[in-house]
Amino acid sequence: MQVIEVAAGLIRRDGRYLIARRKPGAHLAGFWEFPGGKRETGESLTECLQRELFEELSIRVDLPIPYRIVRHGYPDRIIELHFFRCAIEQGEPMPIGCEEIRWVYPEDLTQFKFPPADCAVIEALRRDAFGVSR
Repeated sequence: MQVIEVAAGLIRRDGRYLIARRKPGAHLAGFWEFPGGKRETGESLTECLQRELFEELSIRVDLPIPYRIVRHGYPDRIIELHFFRCAIEQGEPMPIGCEEIRWVYPEDLTQFKFPPADCAVIEALRRDAFGVSR
């Protein structure tokens, strides 16, 4: 089975994370996700994330810092998600490649429907935020 590598950005501002809802017709349409996308041939994961965030949200980010890798099997594919912490250097996010975007506190992430592959990272972000005030 094919392994698809994906880079996803954990973009934080004022204690909240940026999440995006997948467009109708996309794989897992309607689910929320941390923005990013598939790595193209010859592209590093950092380059992939920076390109995807510009294409999807019209933002430029600083150098992404690796956070976690999650491998998840779906019936038709295996996804290897590379999550990176990053901050916006230029631009204000706009939902170009997604249906909508929101800024959400870590403790509120469970109120949104995310793909199963994202659950471990959501729990880690909630644990990281435990005891930290808004």
